[in-house]
Amino acid sequence: MTRRPGFPARLSTAPAAPARTQPAKVAASPAPSGLGLDSQAVRARMVQKISAQGIADARVLAAMNAVERHRFVDSALVNQAYEDTSLPIGLGQTISKPSVVGRMIELLLGARAAAGGRLGRVLEVGTGCGYQAAVLSLCAQDVFSIERIRPLHEQAKANLRPLRVPNIRLHYGDGMLGLPQAAPFSSIILAAAGMEVPQALLEQLAIGGRLIAPVVASGNGAPGQTVTQQLLLIERLNRHRFHRTALEAVFFVPLKSGTI
Repeated sequence: MTRRPGFPARLSTAPAAPARTQPAKVAASPAPSGLGLDSQAVRARMVQKISAQGIADARVLAAMNAVERHRFVDSALVNQAYEDTSLPIGLGQTISKPSVVGRMIELLLGARAAAGGRLGRVLEVGTGCGYQAAVLSLCAQDVFSIERIRPLHEQAKANLRPLRVPNIRLHYGDGMLGLPQAAPFSSIILAAAGMEVPQALLEQLAIGGRLIAPVVASGNGAPGQTVTQQLLLIERLNRHRFHRTALEAVFFVPLKSGTI
C-alpha cells in the first residue's frame, strides 16, 4: 500500500490576525515527488476558489490555507484533495467539500468575524478523518469532537497526532447525545444530516451560542422519494427560545445514533 506523505512537525494554533488576508506559513515536510501537494501555493489556489464562492472571513481562510487537506485523505485520492469536492474516507463516510467546511465555520463565527474574534468551546459531531477539527482548532479556543465509528475515531487520532494540536479533544461515542460532561458549548457543528437536530445538542448549546447542521428538508428516504437537505442555523436566545434560519441546500451522510 502506498504510504501518505509525512506530516509537518506541528500545526500552529495561534490565531490569525483578522486584518490580514495572508495567513502565517506552517512548516511543511518535503513535497512528495511528482505531487507538490505540500506547496503553500496549492492550498492558496483552493482558498482562492472558496473565497470566490463567498467565504470572506479572514480567520477561516487563513485556517484553511494552513491545514493540508491531502494529509487526511487516502493516498489514492491525494491528487483530488484540493478540489472543491467531498471525498470518501471509508465506511460510507466522506470528508466534506472545503467550501462547505468554510461556510459552516464562518456561520458559527457570525458577529465575531466582524470583530475579529474567535470561537470559544466548540462541539463537532462527526469527527470523520479529523480535517474539519484541524481547521476549527485555528478558529476556536477548544474543539471537542465526537465520532461514533471506532475505526474513523482511531484514524482521526492517527491523522491529528503528528500535528500536536493542543486544543483538540477527540471522543468516541454517540454524537446525537453530545458531550454533556463538557457542556455548555458556544458553538456546535454537525457533519451529518438528521430529520431534526437532537434535543440533547440544543440543551448543550450555551445561551447566545450558535449551532449549524445539515437537516433533511423533504423526503424520508422511502422508495421513490427524493431526499433534500439544507443547512440550518440555530441561535439560542435564552433558556427556552431558539431562533432558526434555513439556508442553502447541501448533501451530507445521514446522522445516526449509537456506536459501531
